[in-house]
Amino acid sequence: MLVAFFALALGMEAKKFPQIKFEKTTIDMGTFSMDDPVQKCVFKFTNVGNAKLVINSVHPSCGCTVADYPKDFIAPGASGEITVTYSGKGKMPGRFKKSIQVVSNSKEEMTRIFIQGDMTDVPVSKKTKGASLNDK
Repeated sequence: MLVAFFALALGMEAKKFPQIKFEKTTIDMGTFSMDDPVQKCVFKFTNVGNAKLVINSVHPSCGCTVADYPKDFIAPGASGEITVTYSGKGKMPGRFKKSIQVVSNSKEEMTRIFIQGDMTDVPVSKKTKGASLNDK
């Protein structure tokens, strides 16, 4: 009977787990030009589980994207943010979509979030401002 009690108690404890839930899993950064190629956005999340959440690592799909994430425990019911910075410096204009892999101790160990947007060529008005009279 004592063994059954401990087995039941361990079974109940095993059901406690953190669970990360994002408000949005994709953020559209909209349209921006090459003269302002660095864009930021924030992914908000909540630990909807019943144990402390730990984000172990965050892996953007390319070097043009950097993510800053909380390094401390996120208590059950508490919220946090992952700030993502995209740099289009040196990139060709056009539509982009990048993924960020979030690894945590959540029930689902890995979650993907996405950024997307459209970087356009520098506006014509900006191109002609630097032109000299000799260029005409």
